[in-house]
Amino acid sequence: MSLVFADLVRAARAALERAGIEDAPREARILAANAAGLPLDRASVSFDEPVSAEASARLNEYVTARAVRIPLSHILGRKAFFNHDFTVTPDVLDPRSDTERLVAEALEEEFSHVLDLGTGSGCILLSLLAARPEAAGVGTDISPKALDVALGNANRLEVADRCLFLLSDWLSNVTGTFDLIVSNPPYISADEMADMQPELTHEPRIALTDEGDGLSAYTAIIPCARRHLRPLGRLLVEIGWTQAPDVARLFEKAGYVDIAVLPDIEGRDRVVRGVWPGD
Repeated sequence: MSLVFADLVRAARAALERAGIEDAPREARILAANAAGLPLDRASVSFDEPVSAEASARLNEYVTARAVRIPLSHILGRKAFFNHDFTVTPDVLDPRSDTERLVAEALEEEFSHVLDLGTGSGCILLSLLAARPEAAGVGTDISPKALDVALGNANRLEVADRCLFLLSDWLSNVTGTFDLIVSNPPYISADEMADMQPELTHEPRIALTDEGDGLSAYTAIIPCARRHLRPLGRLLVEIGWTQAPDVARLFEKAGYVDIAVLPDIEGRDRVVRGVWPGD
């Protein structure tokens, strides 16, 4: 008896539910569509289409990987973020919807030159450049492998001619000034890591935690960033939802003005913004 697409979806859903995957029905459709080579928007109208034994074998590989909590994005090799798909690997942090709040806030005002600290996949920097064709930018990271991923994404989004990727520990190798600096640094404390989802064990730990209280990146970035901001330039950082008071105080101590804490779609504190008034 030949297989049809619905058979793949049912098999994937059952296996993912047995593995305790929370959103098994949705992920089953995604994995089955990728295994069968179908666009996801056709999945709901393709249940009776025949599929090959090769597609079934691919799906089995996908489901086996997902059952041991390898992130869905690593299995597919990509993740949707702010209007674009980004290539992701175990060398970069998985782009998350919470971070889209930072991008949206950055786009509220004009900028011509942007610096992204700890760029990872490049999702923040490249989303900004794609939305502002007149802008240019620099992305830094401490990981050469992450910078390779970011460059590949820049080429795919056709913005590579407007960005530079730099191996740098935060701002240590940065020169020049910018009217916008953004960062999603590691902000999970060491104590919190033990309670995080198992998928995070497949992501670079250095991009998740500072192995301390979760605040050391802000202590390094906020005072130094002002030396690379033009007058009235903005610094935007993503934060953990409990960190707003501590991070806002660092902005105040460093002399920023117009400091604001901005919520994500769930209403949790997610981004802190400060404006550098100039010397």
